[in-house]
Amino acid sequence: MKFPPLLLLLLAVLLPVIPSQAGVRIATFNASMNRTTEGRLVTELTSGTSSQIRRVAEVVQIVRPDVLLINEFDYDADQAGAKLFQDNYLSVGQRGNEPIEYPHRFTAPSNTGVPSGFDLDNDGRTVESPGSGYAEDCFGFGSFPGQYGMVVYSKYPIRTEDIRTFQFFLWKDMPNALLPDRAATEEPGDWYSAEELEVVRLSSKSHWDVPVEVDGEIVHVLVCHPTPPVFDGAEDRNGRRNHDEIRLWADYVQPEKSGYLYDDKGVRGGLAAGSRFAILGDMNADPFDGDSTAGAILQLLENPAIDYSKIPSSAGGKEAAATQGGANRSHNGQPEYDTGDFSDSGTGNLHIDYVLPSKAGWNIKDSAVFWPEASDPNSRLLSVSDHRMVYVDLEFASEPSTSALPNVNIRHSVNQSELTWAAQPGVIYELQTSNDLQSDSWSAANEIEIVIDPLTQTAVANDPAPLPMRFYRIALEPR
Repeated sequence: MKFPPLLLLLLAVLLPVIPSQAGVRIATFNASMNRTTEGRLVTELTSGTSSQIRRVAEVVQIVRPDVLLINEFDYDADQAGAKLFQDNYLSVGQRGNEPIEYPHRFTAPSNTGVPSGFDLDNDGRTVESPGSGYAEDCFGFGSFPGQYGMVVYSKYPIRTEDIRTFQFFLWKDMPNALLPDRAATEEPGDWYSAEELEVVRLSSKSHWDVPVEVDGEIVHVLVCHPTPPVFDGAEDRNGRRNHDEIRLWADYVQPEKSGYLYDDKGVRGGLAAGSRFAILGDMNADPFDGDSTAGAILQLLENPAIDYSKIPSSAGGKEAAATQGGANRSHNGQPEYDTGDFSDSGTGNLHIDYVLPSKAGWNIKDSAVFWPEASDPNSRLLSVSDHRMVYVDLEFASEPSTSALPNVNIRHSVNQSELTWAAQPGVIYELQTSNDLQSDSWSAANEIEIVIDPLTQTAVANDPAPLPMRFYRIALEPR
């Protein structure tokens, strides 16, 4: 049965979200599976005997996420490592835990350890071969190509053909980018030469939009690992880069801000408003503490498209802060939100790992940081990494949305009116028109084709010859 037509005056339409009982646990974990030499991780994964990797697998088997991002997982060109971790560790029950299977995974090259051919750290030498100074002159800090990479595991199918990567997006192409500056010169943002800016990439690893199909619905899993905002000088090149790496996703999920973005295939723009997504990763930015540029992570936490209403927490993080005393000033006095223990370095604990779901399409059921208290036998697993796994339990929204149809716009010209809006899978749209808004004057505008982009889920309707006074409304019905 068709829903009653909903009036589109100034283009405001109530859009029902199709009910579903599906639920999904989404997690991120910086598992510290990076190694100091190329090929070493694959060797350990082949053996199946690494005690550290066994404990990483045990954490995964305890939390049992449906979709998992692992940061600091060295990339290899054959992608053998991602498969070996599944076969030799996740598929093997660790200390009595049930094995866990991920039929689907995605990994891709990282900018880390890829030589730039330039002196990016301005130390007076350009290093293009592994050794002293090499990592600092690479597109992303790394001793070899792929160090500190990442991998996504999923129980649900990954729409491989629709994945978007942003490994090669140039930093200079972000409007108002926070490019670092040489203090000794008057020219702003001149740390990099004009020639260097033509090659310097924004992402220190990469940014991936990985569409996952959950019970017929598309979830955009947006993953990254911005550079730590330290290990630089007064120019703050890493802090500024961290800020803008975070900004890429902040702009990507807001259509009015994402037009400048282009992926590695040259496709421009970001997500359509109303898209269902989750942003995952070690962002290396705490909202209150640490060395990140002011407001870096707030670009996501205060983003109008993101639901930050239920912050993952743990009793163990709070306990750890009390044990460390003054070393931990974390999260404005709320250390239960911390996701990493950096007390050995004198930094204290920080809240830097995130799973951030979209406001559209989700209900947040639960969330947590895997940080057992000292009395819990599983606390022995905390030594596996200085980060903790963070997870959020989500279900598809089962109630109709009370907000206006997201990002509805109309553009008039002399010969055309163009309507655009964020479409939802499983809904059929009918455009209707009226000249005077009288109830008996509405009719289906069958001559106006509605085209929906399957990737961005943006609906477009072009009226080639609108009358001087013409109104539009949209009727909706589920498929």
